[in-house]
Amino acid sequence: MKKVYLMIILGLLFSISLKSQDNLTTLKMQADYYHDRYKPKSVDTKITDNFGNGFDDLYGTRNCRCILKGVAYRGGGNNYYHKTNKRDNHNPLPADGLQNLLDEGFSSAVYLYSKRWNTAPALLVSEDKKDTLNYYNNTLPNRSKEKELLMLVYDVIKNPEKGPVYLHCWNGWHQSGYSAVICLMQFAGYTNKEAEAYWRRNADGGLKGYEHVIKKIRNFKVFPDIKISDEEREMISF
Repeated sequence: MKKVYLMIILGLLFSISLKSQDNLTTLKMQADYYHDRYKPKSVDTKITDNFGNGFDDLYGTRNCRCILKGVAYRGGGNNYYHKTNKRDNHNPLPADGLQNLLDEGFSSAVYLYSKRWNTAPALLVSEDKKDTLNYYNNTLPNRSKEKELLMLVYDVIKNPEKGPVYLHCWNGWHQSGYSAVICLMQFAGYTNKEAEAYWRRNADGGLKGYEHVIKKIRNFKVFPDIKISDEEREMISF
């Protein structure tokens, strides 16, 4: 009987090992695919610019940048500068922005403010019903909600076939910058000092009045129970 239990346990361990290796292979493929597609040279590279132009298949985003290759991207919503559907800047993503993220294989988007959130769809489904895009609202008001966002990113790292997440505010500077900062500290090994420098570089000069965000960056501590391997970190980091 002990032999049977031992064989079952060994079989389970072997299955887990194979699944882990498959996930690593898929993560590498996803990271390489999106990196080759968008071609960012670093975490500072803009894939779409301040007017929403650049990579046409991501139109509807603004100041889009890569955080973790194939896993997480940040930016704003292209509302005020939209060519055909201009509206107030203080809005969720425009309809074509959400549709383009769905078409690009993203699994979810997170709106980091609350204004007009009730006008946005919570779910998009592709025409062939094979792909979905979940649209969440998380203003990161406390550590619990920060962990919720990091777990969403963690889930993509562990299940890369789901597709990346897009974390956005209005302009793609401050709140999306903070969401990127906690991802980089948690999953890419950034120190608080490196994270602050990154946030400052990518605020596009809009630093005045955001001392509270800088204080949060300096005080942020990674969650010890959300861990990835060195191999995973190397695959998705610049």
